[in-house]
Amino acid sequence: MRWWRPLLACLGLVLLASLVVLVARAYGVSVVPQFGEVRRVVEASGPWGPVVFVLLQVLLNVPPFPRTVFTVSAGVLFGAVSGTLLTLVATALAAIVAFLLVRVTGGRMVARWAEHPRAVWVRRRLDHHGTLAVTSLRLIPMVPFAAMNYLAGLSAVRFWPYLVGTILGSAPSTIAMVALGDAVTGHLPPSLLLVSGVCALLGLGGVLLAARRPLPDEPAA
Repeated sequence: MRWWRPLLACLGLVLLASLVVLVARAYGVSVVPQFGEVRRVVEASGPWGPVVFVLLQVLLNVPPFPRTVFTVSAGVLFGAVSGTLLTLVATALAAIVAFLLVRVTGGRMVARWAEHPRAVWVRRRLDHHGTLAVTSLRLIPMVPFAAMNYLAGLSAVRFWPYLVGTILGSAPSTIAMVALGDAVTGHLPPSLLLVSGVCALLGLGGVLLAARRPLPDEPAA
């Protein structure tokens, strides 16, 4: 397992996100007011704005649509606190729907990818290190959200460890990316993106720990 590749990818994601914020602030005269106007329109819609946002995220995150689009948008539209709560609710619901779809269909909808070596490695860890594996893999920003949902459905991991691991593992990067969206409007500093980098390192540590813990049919590392 070449741990340095996902590490560099995570750090690159943080640097890219920080650059986006800095560029946006450099053109703050034209960009920030536009974002502020969008937020005022959403606030004027009352409870329908959050409801539509959650439903749309669930609808698009069950298939492999990038979750980051919604986490950043939540910060722009609802602010750091409300945006984080709404995104976590939608993330949990999307994860539940995808997980149950795979279980109900017997994995037929994703069977063609199930035997890929990386998919097999993830599934075996989910089988025997449920909550640890789910939490650590969710902490790594570049692990595809939808793919993790499908593989968890194919594995023997139980529902509650899967849900708890999803919420715990998704929360730190969600907070950081929602903060990015709020920072674009001029409300929060982009330094909070460091949370995402720290969480990625923690996630890599969890994956390495899960990888070194032997499965019942293999020797200790």
